[in-house]
Amino acid sequence: MSKSYSEKEKELLIKVGQRIRELRLKSDLSQEKLAFASDLDRTYIGSVERGERNISVINLNKISTALNVDSFELLKIEE
Repeated sequence: MSKSYSEKEKELLIKVGQRIRELRLKSDLSQEKLAFASDLDRTYIGSVERGERNISVINLNKISTALNVDSFELLKIEE
């Protein structure tokens, strides 16, 4: 992960990644199936779920569409 992120920012990326993983598992999808459905690479999905990437709005929308949820659902995290 980039050293340019603060600890709080890193925690946010991890929480969003955990939320995406939670919704993916609830949808009974593997990372590979989610990647295919969202037209993203499997390794990208994995790195997002681990909080290693600052996901773009466009990719957030692709993932939410593939999971059949509104984009804001991916951001429903505990503070």
